[in-house]
Amino acid sequence: MKTLHLIRHAKSSWKDEQLADIDRPLAPRGIRACAVMASEIAKTGCNFSNVFTSPAQRATETIERIAGYLKNISFTWTISEKLYTFSAHELLAFCRNDLPENINQAVIVGHNPAFHNFCNRMMTGPPLKKMPTCAYARLEMDANAWNRIGPGTMRLTAFLTPKMFR
Repeated sequence: MKTLHLIRHAKSSWKDEQLADIDRPLAPRGIRACAVMASEIAKTGCNFSNVFTSPAQRATETIERIAGYLKNISFTWTISEKLYTFSAHELLAFCRNDLPENINQAVIVGHNPAFHNFCNRMMTGPPLKKMPTCAYARLEMDANAWNRIGPGTMRLTAFLTPKMFR
């Protein structure tokens, strides 16, 4: 079985409108969301092995802050330029072509609408209405190869948002 843990980056700041999109940091609300979501994501069984993140500042800061709040879990991440995408098609290509076959779980930190559309295309069952900032989705597939991911091949087995814990 293969499991994807998707974490949408936390709320970013638009305070400095001169910054390029890739350089936007987290807003105070995003920082607070990381504090709340870190332990809740860990409680679902996510062990944060094999973490891949977009190079966008808001994505890398999200995983850095989550890691900082999980003192008893030590993990690192790989930054992939391919994950700076807003396309479900490109996210699917990353999963099929870039996730090592010898791993059964991967955590990906990235962006919408890629995550929202990816979930709704790949999973069975009712669609997600929204994947807000700092949301977490766990998708599982009864296959042994990442290249088997396709429409309707995955089950949504956990979905968390910061608002659930206020």
